Amino acid sequence: MDTLRVGHLSTLYHTSIVIQAMPEIMKDLSLKIRWTLFGTGPAIVEAFQRDEIDLAYIGLPPAVIGISRGVDIICVAGGHVEGTVISSHSKVVGYPETKDLHYILSQFKRIGVPGKGSIHDIIITDLINTHGVKAEILNMAWADEVLEAFIYGHVDAVVGTPALAEAVIYYGGGRIVYPPNRLWPDNPSYGILVKRRLLKAYRDYIKEFLLLHERASWLIRNKPVDVATSVAELLRLVDKTFVLETLLISPHYCADITEGYINCTMKLTERMNLLGYIDREFKETDIFDLEIIREIHPEADHYREAVKI
Repeated sequence: MDTLRVGHLSTLYHTSIVIQAMPEIMKDLSLKIRWTLFGTGPAIVEAFQRDEIDLAYIGLPPAVIGISRGVDIICVAGGHVEGTVISSHSKVVGYPETKDLHYILSQFKRIGVPGKGSIHDIIITDLINTHGVKAEILNMAWADEVLEAFIYGHVDAVVGTPALAEAVIYYGGGRIVYPPNRLWPDNPSYGILVKRRLLKAYRDYIKEFLLLHERASWLIRNKPVDVATSVAELLRLVDKTFVLETLLISPHYCADITEGYINCTMKLTERMNLLGYIDREFKETDIFDLEIIREIHPEADHYREAVKI
């Protein structure tokens, strides 16, 4: 194998987008990468199942759902934490005016969310059930559809990535109504998943990719203006300011897998079992293989390191 088939989302702070926007960081790479774009994490899991990709960027809950159904994938690196954001109209009462999440959620009749089984879907479904709110969750295949539904009044609120929240602010005149760090702290908004059978046979390639992933994470933390400029030029849909504001909504970027990352994943897995998304219990080793990331990232994690503007 000299080409790694990588599945990714359009999320602009994922290193998949940064790497494509700044190809100079791949100059020493010995392997080739073939990128494939997907709309949601669950769609990526299906691609793994069809043997269309070898490695992917994905939120941990849809990956867990895939593993529970026999898809032989495992998480080998982190990427970002606390990437689920609730946003709505500017007139809605939110944080810091109130810390009462039950009251905030009770203002909504319909909530738009990308992808049934996505991390955003799991988190808002859990919150709706925990707080006894009767809001209807409307799942859509692409984040663009969620934004459109909000702009045209088909949903009252949106739950999704910081990029989607920034789009609600930028295009819909909305606001973030509850801070992402208060929703399931350390929640694994995305990690790097690979086919388990590739870990031994193609270990060097996977290690090389994870080193590239960590390099791009360093750039987000230390050169955010450069990253924002390059990403805006690549996407040609948003400007540098939009990208930079998105990066700062939940600025927690690193390739490491921390104890908090693992513990939150396991707690989410328990909730997914209770909510009916999966029908079995998991051990950490069913979801994570830490060998390569511990080798290339022996130092403390950088998730709480300030992004340097």
